[in-house]
Amino acid sequence: MKFLTDEELKQSLSNPIFHLIGETADELQMECYVIGGFVRDLFLERPSNDIDCVVVGSGITIAHFDGNEIEFVGARRESYSHDSRKPVVEDGTLEDDQNRRDFTINAMALCLNTNRFGELVDPFYGLEDLEDGIIRTPLDPDITFSDDPLRMMRCVRFATQLNFFIEDETFDALQRNAERIKIISGERIADEFNKIMLAKHPSKGIMDLERCGLLQLILPELVALEGVETMNGRGHKDNFYHTLAVLENVVKAQEIENEELRMKNEECLMEDDNVSNFQSSPSGDERGALWLRWAALLHDIGKPKSKRWDASNGWTFHNHDFYGQKMVPNIFRRMKLPLDERMKYVQKLVALHMRPIVIADEEVTDSAVRRLLSDAGDNIDDLMMLCEADITSKNELKKARFLENFRIVREKIADLKERDYKRLFQPVIDGDEIMQMFNLKPSREVGTLKQSLKDAILDGIIPNEPDAARQFLIEKGKEMGLAPKE
Repeated sequence: MKFLTDEELKQSLSNPIFHLIGETADELQMECYVIGGFVRDLFLERPSNDIDCVVVGSGITIAHFDGNEIEFVGARRESYSHDSRKPVVEDGTLEDDQNRRDFTINAMALCLNTNRFGELVDPFYGLEDLEDGIIRTPLDPDITFSDDPLRMMRCVRFATQLNFFIEDETFDALQRNAERIKIISGERIADEFNKIMLAKHPSKGIMDLERCGLLQLILPELVALEGVETMNGRGHKDNFYHTLAVLENVVKAQEIENEELRMKNEECLMEDDNVSNFQSSPSGDERGALWLRWAALLHDIGKPKSKRWDASNGWTFHNHDFYGQKMVPNIFRRMKLPLDERMKYVQKLVALHMRPIVIADEEVTDSAVRRLLSDAGDNIDDLMMLCEADITSKNELKKARFLENFRIVREKIADLKERDYKRLFQPVIDGDEIMQMFNLKPSREVGTLKQSLKDAILDGIIPNEPDAARQFLIEKGKEMGLAPKE
């Protein structure tokens, strides 16, 4: 945070639009302020396009000045009914407008009128809260959150993004009013949750949501991972905290990957001054990074359903990846998250996240890596990032062994990619040709023959060549009582 002098505050408003707005407000004989996130981010030295201007006057006035059309939103007083977050709005003073703001750090205003240009109006000591790293409501937090329950999600989101603490009284109000979140649409909740997920340390926000009771209402499947059960003196790890550790590992890996890509692109531009050479990573894009983080958050979501006690092996979670992939669509549907390729991507990574671990725990064979690469396809690098993040063991020797084996898996993947895995692993004979060979209609037999051929190629039993594939199918058909068409 940076403390700004009066002169620095004026300089921060050097954009001609602010002077234009102030001069226009003077002509209309209205008080005019820029308020909210823009002011907050000035002191935090963060870039901001969140420019919210308010005038003390009636309603909304449209002014035309030097060919520009400027909309002035009037300061307002709000009141709410218990079953809606839509307020009854009346004209108000600047104080009324600041009272209705969600948090003290978002209630600061800078005057744009010429005679007071750049003057800070901070009735709730938002500047002090910025300095102390505190999220606090301007007025009674119970009223603030009950009036508009989405503010509870925003409270956690700001605390996460800014790495601030939620003030005690404000946090207590989150707990008391958590049930009110039920009147908020899934789309709005998901939007705030995704902003938490894209923060530098999303686990901080998820922990706050869990502690105040909101997570149980938003994502109960995640809360179900919490806790350790003991039987005969043997317990399992707390899968909730393990999941948060995996999520943080993924975020760290994405940051490293993006930094490496940035440096590589800088080298490319230095060698060849051609902007077209610049590349951006899918995980460097915020929205692309988001869905890998969702996969990390949900990768063990099937463990409560698969949890079993075995007298010989202790606690087991067999097939939790299978249960988890089945749960993903319902979670996305309920939370109003996209049900398109992004959901399928998360589902795919949840389904496959155990595969590299199983390979790394045993001998890393070409056959196993071929199968993994065939099933993961273009998502193989993200899957490997997730699986490496999943190694959270405190046993350093065990951790080192897994990571070394993952390195070997990555080397084999790179080798197979170099040899064009699509050409190697997509059988040269497809289902239509199989039906023609044996005069079959779409049936289980066709699927069995197709899968057997694919397995034979992946296991290296036969080369992916037409003659070898046809001969294999003829022999397999004989075993199934099928004769090829003459």
